[in-house]
Amino acid sequence: MLELDAGIRRVTFALPLGIDHVHCYLLPFSSGGWIVVDTGLGLPDAGERWARVLDELDDPVERIVITHFHPDHVGAAADLATLTGAPVHQGAEDYDQCVRTWGELRNDERMPDYLRVHGVPASEVESFREEAAAFVRLVRFARDPELLAAGDRIDGWEVLHLPGHADGHLALLRGGILIAGDTLLGSITPIVGLYPDSRPDPLGDYLGSLERIAELAPQVALAGHREVIDDPAGRARELIAHHGERLERTADALDGRPQSAYAVSFSLFPEPLSPTLRRFALAETRAHLEYLVRRDAARRLDDDRRVSYLASR
Repeated sequence: MLELDAGIRRVTFALPLGIDHVHCYLLPFSSGGWIVVDTGLGLPDAGERWARVLDELDDPVERIVITHFHPDHVGAAADLATLTGAPVHQGAEDYDQCVRTWGELRNDERMPDYLRVHGVPASEVESFREEAAAFVRLVRFARDPELLAAGDRIDGWEVLHLPGHADGHLALLRGGILIAGDTLLGSITPIVGLYPDSRPDPLGDYLGSLERIAELAPQVALAGHREVIDDPAGRARELIAHHGERLERTADALDGRPQSAYAVSFSLFPEPLSPTLRRFALAETRAHLEYLVRRDAARRLDDDRRVSYLASR
């Protein structure tokens, strides 16, 4: 556990993923106790890990806040709620997506169908099925949380809706400190991908979120991964420029030939990638392609079995 400014503590858990850790934050509660932001992945020993953290605290956990439904952030929410008895707070849009992705509304064919229609080879579709089945077991989200909306306050922390990395992504802001989740990362760029059953323009959403951060100009951002960000507004502007360059590369990859998003992903991400990382590359490529389509800078062709893209006329 690492002590940060303003009495905030950071807990870092190891992950068996492409990124090897996730940060969770403990914010001092005004009447004593703690607000926990994010809970880590629901690994088999997640409860034991949190129990060791709780043993180091002199005061109880009063609230649990989830920034977004991705497994490394929401995965151990039910474990921590059981250990502490604290209520879990989550955005309404995010909770709906959580239930559709990890809960009883999950459709096991939704993602495989999406992968096929965007050109992913059958062997990679099957590898996704195996991976997805494993991930579902690692997400134990809290049922029926107390729902949050933009503008709400939790003990003086303002709730911000900053979509892009996830549709319902929330962040907290108080006294110049931004608890950023994965909206803003330092030495790596957050994934901004387009997936089935989600908002249609995640990159447009994300660029708007970055503009909002630049306008708010917090003094510091505490991110879900990697280092503390000492110039959040500057980092937001860097990410806006990064995606501007990627949009140019996306447009340059298109010509008069219809191409699947999977094919275009190799122009944007030419390095060898595992099937898992190639699926992330596909989702990010789709976000950039659809941004262009929605602004008449590219065209999309749809049929029953394949979606393809080509340059605008």
